[in-house]
Amino acid sequence: MGVSTSCGEKGIVVVTVDFPPVNALPVAGWFSLAGAVRAAGRDPEVRCVVLAAEGRGFNAGVDIKELQADDREHSALRGANSGCAEAFAAVYECEVPVVAAVQGFCLGGGIGLVGNADAIVASEDAVFGLPELNRGALGAATHLARLVPQHLMRALYYTARTASATDLHAHGSVWRVVPRGELGAAALELAREIAAKDGRLLRLAKAALNGIDPVDVRRSYRFEQGFTFEAGLSGVGARVRDSFGDSGSPGTSGQEGAR
Repeated sequence: MGVSTSCGEKGIVVVTVDFPPVNALPVAGWFSLAGAVRAAGRDPEVRCVVLAAEGRGFNAGVDIKELQADDREHSALRGANSGCAEAFAAVYECEVPVVAAVQGFCLGGGIGLVGNADAIVASEDAVFGLPELNRGALGAATHLARLVPQHLMRALYYTARTASATDLHAHGSVWRVVPRGELGAAALELAREIAAKDGRLLRLAKAALNGIDPVDVRRSYRFEQGFTFEAGLSGVGARVRDSFGDSGSPGTSGQEGAR
């Protein structure tokens, strides 16, 4: 359980998230993930990082139990804000390309991770969405806007609906959609093709592509988080979170969350 790092093949590091039951990460988990990705990127022998997850879904966001137990200083909310921002930035700023391997649900914070990745390989059962308005939070529209066109992003955000891997493939944001059992191999196949390039040149390419990005994703996301915190201070965030159902679905359960 937690965040682990393994050597997939020469030049490839696989960072795997495993927080049962649905990969809803606690504050410490977000910082641990950020540290693992940054460490992999700093290794001069690494040319590509694969971001993967164990379990039935890739990521269900933050652990809402932590938020529901927050203190008067809003320590959990501030911690979740900082942890998510750091993890998303670590993926974006990783010195080498990051390939996200997504299965099942990719919600809330999961969108922040894959939206900042360099490429996405997804299983046929993968769905992507921001159920934030159902969870008393805001955020990660910055990253959803990197996956779908502007008006679709807004409709998905306001309705809390999800888009399928096939939908995102049609928009060009998912590289390949494969049966779930082939996900790991497909992600490694793409990572292998990337890692075959000159390592120093890859790092220059990553820096160059980030440099011409039309949106400063770190600044944009931190702007969004200000409204998440405002919702928390006003009490509306907690009221919406506490009205969650208990059906067990990552999109509706009070035991899972997203940022």
